[in-house]
Amino acid sequence: MHPYRTHHCGELRKTEVGSQARLSGWIHRRRDHGGLMFLDLRDHYGITQCVFKIDDGDDLFNTVDHLKLESVITVTGEVIARSDDTVNSNLPTGEIELVAEDVNIISKADQVPLQVNSDDDYGEETRLKYRYLDLRRQKMQRYMKLRIDVIDKMRARMKEQNFNEFQTPILTTSSPEGARDFLVPSRQHPGKFYALPQAPQQFKQLLMMSGYDRYFQIAPCFRDEDARADRTAGEFYQLDIEMSFVEQDDVFAAIEPVAYDVFNSFADFTGETKEVSSAPFLRIPYKESMLKYGTDKPDLRNPIEIVDVTEAFDREDVTFNAFKNVIAKGGVVRAIPAPNTADQPRSFYDKLNDWARSEGAPGLGYVTFDENGEGKGPIAKFIPEEAQAIIKEKAGLKAGDAVFFACDQEGPAADLAGKARTRIAETLQLIDESKFILAWIVDYPMYEFDEKEQKIDFSHNPFSMPVGGLEALNTKGPLDIQAFQYDLVCNGYELASGAIRNHDPDVMAKAFEIAGYERSVLEAKFGGMLNAFKFGAPVHGGAALGIERIIMLLAGQNYVREVVPFPLNQQAEDLMMGGPTDVDAKLLKDVHIKLDLPPQSKAVGE
Repeated sequence: MHPYRTHHCGELRKTEVGSQARLSGWIHRRRDHGGLMFLDLRDHYGITQCVFKIDDGDDLFNTVDHLKLESVITVTGEVIARSDDTVNSNLPTGEIELVAEDVNIISKADQVPLQVNSDDDYGEETRLKYRYLDLRRQKMQRYMKLRIDVIDKMRARMKEQNFNEFQTPILTTSSPEGARDFLVPSRQHPGKFYALPQAPQQFKQLLMMSGYDRYFQIAPCFRDEDARADRTAGEFYQLDIEMSFVEQDDVFAAIEPVAYDVFNSFADFTGETKEVSSAPFLRIPYKESMLKYGTDKPDLRNPIEIVDVTEAFDREDVTFNAFKNVIAKGGVVRAIPAPNTADQPRSFYDKLNDWARSEGAPGLGYVTFDENGEGKGPIAKFIPEEAQAIIKEKAGLKAGDAVFFACDQEGPAADLAGKARTRIAETLQLIDESKFILAWIVDYPMYEFDEKEQKIDFSHNPFSMPVGGLEALNTKGPLDIQAFQYDLVCNGYELASGAIRNHDPDVMAKAFEIAGYERSVLEAKFGGMLNAFKFGAPVHGGAALGIERIIMLLAGQNYVREVVPFPLNQQAEDLMMGGPTDVDAKLLKDVHIKLDLPPQSKAVGE
């Protein structure tokens, strides 16, 4: 007999009754019934109830009697059938139990700081400091198994499509890809630094230059960004894809079966089977998405659509100057319908106004339409019947509906309207929780105006091919140029981002010049790829799917840290391992670094 186990703790069934078995695992629960002790033994695969009888000998009973939960033991004994009234239908092993004949203590546990046999919330600090205990919990075991299965599914589907799996370098060079790099000092080259890759972008393109045609990787990516609900601090993994001799449709055709299969295979993970969008996924131009949904990652389970009603307020007979003054300065008015809310109490509208103020807006103007279709509310008297008719037609309003307004310059108005759309739908419980709706957002602008830096910059990916190529870069205004860029979205989250790449060195030089990067900077930062373009570059494109976000959605969670084995906390600290840590002075000297620390009273990030 194996010294530790003949079976897993989730394996024994009624067919093994009468046989000898040996199990190893953690003490999950214990119930003392006088002359009997029932002990649930747990491993990764499940739980088996073990029985210790006091008349089998005090030594055997006493051996486990003093052990704390989470101690690790090996139990050997006979498999017996449970009586009908003690069968546990909630356990796969619930028809049997193991009567202990021998026990061996492998490891004694101290009093645990969180209960593994409970899903109670112990707070972020406790859970991350003792993450190895947190990960033992059944809920977390399921999430990690889901993570494993999703990655296996992705890998299998990529192999089926003849993609080649590569591993690209972790030590690379710093590049302007939209986030702050993690830097690694060089010992051999004083004053110079490597960077951890924000993504394998250049390397996967270089693999296309090298003739490998179809690449994929389960790629680690590193970005020195603050954590948020759908993004961990520091690092994440993505399914990275690149293809040669392709158009945008070819990339979509390669990714859609993978995304659909992953969502469809695990759509019932939470216990409720969800409908998944079938391929081909819906395609929504960027401008349309920003108008209808106020965001480029819309939740299409929400039936509310935003409309532009600037025309209705930009009339001589409208006297609502709060909006008209903004319109005169180039602003817009966006309307957010709220169906069947005209009979809501005043508090409904007050709460939405309070929410808008918490978002930095002056509030949300609104009009309700009574059973006769007549406009009511604080601003209705400033909007004559003809203007109200325009609003009702554009927004598809009927008697009994209400409409809220966001008025500002186009960007802020879209942002507030998009958030209001979500807030209203959540308040009215309009979001269909039984679906995963996937869609492509396409036709992104190549550039955007950075208000903070007061300059033109790339809006998406600097390596994208502009629509119209060099001619468009030379003849169009930067903000009028589109790019072959696309995002895959699902239920309000961006799941993937990609593009058809720029493979022409002249086009790349001009594209970076418009964004304020001189040719010398381009050659210094991207010299390897720029040179490769000069020796025969195929048309190529790809995308990267965020693995953690996909698993988070499948698991029905709101925080991505729930599906990451060892995440950092909100302050980018590793509470379990104690990182980041001070470094020995000798190690700093080896990499030619002297510390110039801010005063201790200065807050992190200031």
